[in-house]
Amino acid sequence: MTSVETVRGPVDSSALGTTLMHEHVFVLSADLQVNQMEEWDEEARVADAVRRLTELKAIGVDTIADPTVIGLGRYIPRIQRIAGQVDINIIAATGLYTYDDLPFYFHFRGPALDPSLPDPMVDMFVKDITEGIAGTGVKAAFLKCAIDAPGMTAGVERAMRAVAKAHRRTGVPITIHTHAGSQQGLAAKALLAEEGVDFSRVVLGHSGDSTDAGYLTGLAEDGFLLGMDRFGIDTFLDFESRVAIVAEMCRRGFAGSMVLSHDASCYIDWIDPAALPAILPNWNYTHIHTAVLPALRKAGVSDVDIDTMLVANPRRYFENVGAY
Repeated sequence: MTSVETVRGPVDSSALGTTLMHEHVFVLSADLQVNQMEEWDEEARVADAVRRLTELKAIGVDTIADPTVIGLGRYIPRIQRIAGQVDINIIAATGLYTYDDLPFYFHFRGPALDPSLPDPMVDMFVKDITEGIAGTGVKAAFLKCAIDAPGMTAGVERAMRAVAKAHRRTGVPITIHTHAGSQQGLAAKALLAEEGVDFSRVVLGHSGDSTDAGYLTGLAEDGFLLGMDRFGIDTFLDFESRVAIVAEMCRRGFAGSMVLSHDASCYIDWIDPAALPAILPNWNYTHIHTAVLPALRKAGVSDVDIDTMLVANPRRYFENVGAY
């Protein structure tokens, strides 16, 4: 068995159970949150998160992997408060989220000053994994970076290479936000290959935004796990299409290459909270269990394949953690 770090401490991988592989507790614009406090009620938000995660546990989910890293408002002490009040595992991540440039903090450090210097991001990520995040003692159990429609910009490349190097040093797996519409999974694949990364240790997030079964099949055959992880975001791709592509990939024999999730949160300040229910009424933690799984079964996906995507694949991802 393998020990997996969670916000409450290590658990055996056998205890992960049903796992949603890409869910945030909060997604926040950190500077705005501390300067526009009239929209933020700390106690109310914590209580709401506890309620939502308790509901999620009640429908049978045991674990969420939370890829909230620098750039998404990560604040672990708040997540610790919530984790202490719910019977669900929350797995924290380290890394950096950008579609383009890096935070100014990194502009004149390491290789930005001299290409021969090591990147301080690597040591930062490794410390989060081996010692804990910002003095909390909570250790990250996976790494996160992003590539979106702008492609492999200089900032995205530097962040992704730092994530790859931290992965090679520690062995913890990687999740990459990708833009499936422009097939940015292929750009990520090329860079990871240069860094010597084992593709089987990588989730290509948001692959389920594409209905191109050929594109997805190629990545699955390369060994990647595909994040079919935006159920409920019906503005990018409608419900029926999201279900259909998962069913098609299962029909092709790739249930072992997919994980499921929503990319939802208890609160995201990117969208007016008053407007969110009207814009994305199905974007919540329970949508997969209440609507998606019945639709997958109706489309011919077996319970064995569903269990593979929700239990076996996440467990394998968090067990394959040796440095190399």
